[in-house]
Amino acid sequence: MINSWTRRAAACALVGASLLASPAQATNGYFANGYGGKSKGMAGAGVAVSTGVLGMAQNPAMGVKVGNQAAFCLTTFAPDRDVTIQPGGPLTPGKFKSDNDVFFIPCGGANWQLDDQSSLGLFVFGNGGMNTEFDSNFFAGFGAGSAPLGVNLEQAFFSLNYARQVSDRLSIGVSPILAVQRFKAEGLEAFAPLSVSPGNVTNRGHDWSTGFGVNLGLLYEASPEWTLGAAFRSRIQMSSFDKYRGLFAEGGDFDIPAMVTLGAAYTPAAAPDWTITGEYQRIFYSNINAIANSSVTPGGPLGSAGGIGFGWDDVDILRLAAIWRKSEQLTLRTGVSYSSDFIGNTGDVVINTIAPGTPQWHLSAGASYAINDRWELTFAYTHAFSNGFTGANPTLTGVPQTVRIRMHQHEVTTGFSYRW
Repeated sequence: MINSWTRRAAACALVGASLLASPAQATNGYFANGYGGKSKGMAGAGVAVSTGVLGMAQNPAMGVKVGNQAAFCLTTFAPDRDVTIQPGGPLTPGKFKSDNDVFFIPCGGANWQLDDQSSLGLFVFGNGGMNTEFDSNFFAGFGAGSAPLGVNLEQAFFSLNYARQVSDRLSIGVSPILAVQRFKAEGLEAFAPLSVSPGNVTNRGHDWSTGFGVNLGLLYEASPEWTLGAAFRSRIQMSSFDKYRGLFAEGGDFDIPAMVTLGAAYTPAAAPDWTITGEYQRIFYSNINAIANSSVTPGGPLGSAGGIGFGWDDVDILRLAAIWRKSEQLTLRTGVSYSSDFIGNTGDVVINTIAPGTPQWHLSAGASYAINDRWELTFAYTHAFSNGFTGANPTLTGVPQTVRIRMHQHEVTTGFSYRW
């Protein structure tokens, strides 16, 4: 009785702690590159290999592989972002660095094996990254602009996961998702005259938005050596940011884009301690007007359906990772990922100065150590290599004002899990 109560208490404590998540990551656009320490150690891979409780965020079918387990993770996320503006136009020239450069992001959850073929999980994970604060407002040359200048977007996803093994080789999973996001903009007074609602563009404090979606997954064990995985997360229809209905297209609408992930894992019979996995992922940013609309040739004023956006294209991500089960206690991981350009027009670089999330290459390494048959520690480090985009702001003189945005980041994830 005591052991049963202890197990339930441990699981509830881990889930409860994870609900305090305050995400602030930016990697593939503004989506995190994997969830949980095991996936982070493989540059975000996890649709075809089990990565524990948080792996269900990538493939809900993984629940049947997780068993009875609770897990908690904490990511220390350190982005370095700056904007460089050349003289010759209304934008204030110079190099500007965002002050927000360290964030702590918890995540976690628990999974319960219902029977030999099915499981039920509960977990939380997050996205974000449009979180900046510049001491000087480089838009002030347009006639208005308070300091600080910046935006803050945070997203948390609360998911209930059901997985079932429908045959010896095939497992499926479904995860209804409750999404909660909040947003704040400061220092964007220069854009108010361009809006259908000038009083709802900037400096309105945080506003909240909620919505529902679903994540679907399957896992097919084609042979003892090959495993195939696939997942689809639907577009999440969010309630509008009413305080910023004059900033975002469609009256403050900021839905969360859909994504699809396909992957395969290979464990050679001659070296069963090794697994190699590869993935392809697409994030459909182009379907969200507030993100995809161009700032170069807007179809209407800010806040309208064709209003200025960030000019983002869909993002394609490729991942390659390896797992080495060195001993019964120690497992090592590494991985690399690459994402395509998401800014389709160099003219859209100017609007992206307020949230310069530019990395494309990520390199990761990590390890898990089993303390005993119940407790396990996990560690991962990810480096997003420095990358920048250069664009130009049109001027009355006809000579464009050059603008460059750049970012690199460090990410350290620690976590522990408990089995029963």
